[in-house]
Amino acid sequence: MSLRNIAIIAHVDHGKTTLVDQLLRQSGAVRANQEMAERAMDSNALERERGITILAKCTSVLWEHGGAETRVNIVDTPGHADFGGEVERILSMVDGVVLLVDAAEGPMPQTKFVTSKALALGLRPIVVINKIDRPDGRPDEVHEEVFDLFAALGASDAQLDFPLLYASGRDGWAVRTLADDRVDLAPLFETVVAHVPRPSAETRVDEPFAMLATTLEADPYLGRILTGRIESGVATANRAVKVLNRSGKLVERGRITKLLAFRGLSRQPVAEARAGDIVAIAGLPTATVSDTLCDEAVATPLPAPPIDPPTISITVSINDSPLAGREGDKVQSRVIRERLLREVEGNVALKIAETDAKDAFEVSGRGELQLGVLVETMRREGFELSISRPRVLFRTNAETGALDEPIEEAVIDVDQPYAGAVIEMLAKRKGELKDMRPSGEGKTRLVLHVPSRGLIGFYGDFLTETRGTGILNRLFHSYAPHKGPIEERRNGVLISNCDGESVAYALWYLEERGVLFVPPGTPVYQGMIIGEHSRDNDLDVNPTKQKQLTNIRTTSKDEAIRLTPPRVLTLEQAIAYIAEDELVEVTPKSIRLRKAVLNPSMRKRRVPKDAA
Repeated sequence: MSLRNIAIIAHVDHGKTTLVDQLLRQSGAVRANQEMAERAMDSNALERERGITILAKCTSVLWEHGGAETRVNIVDTPGHADFGGEVERILSMVDGVVLLVDAAEGPMPQTKFVTSKALALGLRPIVVINKIDRPDGRPDEVHEEVFDLFAALGASDAQLDFPLLYASGRDGWAVRTLADDRVDLAPLFETVVAHVPRPSAETRVDEPFAMLATTLEADPYLGRILTGRIESGVATANRAVKVLNRSGKLVERGRITKLLAFRGLSRQPVAEARAGDIVAIAGLPTATVSDTLCDEAVATPLPAPPIDPPTISITVSINDSPLAGREGDKVQSRVIRERLLREVEGNVALKIAETDAKDAFEVSGRGELQLGVLVETMRREGFELSISRPRVLFRTNAETGALDEPIEEAVIDVDQPYAGAVIEMLAKRKGELKDMRPSGEGKTRLVLHVPSRGLIGFYGDFLTETRGTGILNRLFHSYAPHKGPIEERRNGVLISNCDGESVAYALWYLEERGVLFVPPGTPVYQGMIIGEHSRDNDLDVNPTKQKQLTNIRTTSKDEAIRLTPPRVLTLEQAIAYIAEDELVEVTPKSIRLRKAVLNPSMRKRRVPKDAA
């Protein structure tokens, strides 16, 4: 039986996981009468809610054609730029990639990112133009755009001579030309078998066992499970192995208690696995991502691919508000620290550092979404946290000594009437327009280079300005000289000046002061932010004020109180909304905004000190 290892890479929402569903069904890995959830590979609760892939996952299908069997190991990768670290690691254990491109949108920022990584590793992509049945599809133009992208990224002649397929992952068919009959995905399977080479590691099956750990996960029964490709030798259950880190230092010695191979949607125990196969290994309590699992005879670790550095950070600290400890059971800094360190072991794109305050930790990552997913995951596990405003990670230019900041490439699709307003908004945030062209259906595509600082908190204003119709995609581009001060939130906030429960009568009078964030009956405390002020200054208000009852009859005694529904912020919106002197209080049931200093008199004393 021959073997192929491939990864499916694409921009977010271009149909990777849906295509894998059809590959599983048509290969026989899932029975025709077997119930399978839509986007079966997105097994995480957060992934299913948001409709995106967050963690890379492996599966395996058996393709029979012409009497020969081929096992194809498939890795489904995230499409969002914030989770690019997953893609960088995964590409090191495959021998080919299937690059999916939307027939209408064409190559997008993440398409460029994952393609550059695949080409740099010498992989030869198979290009699949997906969603070919879209009414606004433009397959011929997209084909030319993909070729131009490959050429711009320095692809070799062999990589530029890529196989091209047209497909509909949802309907489960692929064709080599648009005139072919649209039946099934057999053309894609045949192209993978013919175009992707067999693993080069198969020639090293007689050498000592060695495997590079690529992903890490925890299992309640098996403990830590490490997944990777066997680079040489044979792995067997109960085999004694040692673990080396990147520098060649011994981490631990142990035994492989379970050897698991991927078969369809499940992992099955196997007696042995040979070089070139992708397997999961249990039984090593200390080994982590980028470590080499090997035989005692091996002295040199396998090279681990470098990971791009983080560009943004937040401070995660204990929840010290008056409502702390009422909804979550994990509130101590020691428990928070252990959980963050455990996260870093499996997610190499994150970095954790302790701050001067021993109950706060600086968490650095690729973007607001990645950090928001981490906080949301911890929140669901019962943690109570305080989160600071995201900060951009600057660096000093080694040659000039000047301060450099990260610049992101923003690709924006908006209706033509809103294009001017969006360009004006980003110009105020030091953005530079690089390209502007019609993208069909009355839309305009804008490409801008904007400082990462300028995009923090921009998404909410962007959706308001485009009436919710705009689409924003962003990707780290490069470091560039510091662009100077950038205008931040223009409005102040309404701050509660007392503890208690919000009252409809008080909120009714506060509505004329701005937009409220809380409904009646919400617990509030001194220093908690309950709304956005209509002016540029902060205002202390009393949301708990009751109507005074007297025996004097008035004309307004039966006046009905009708409140405008409050603005409810999601976790990412709340983190992007707050200013430098504010925090997001995150508990399993609530997301609240607050001032870092709750006492108003102490807060006023700090202003001149901070300004100096």
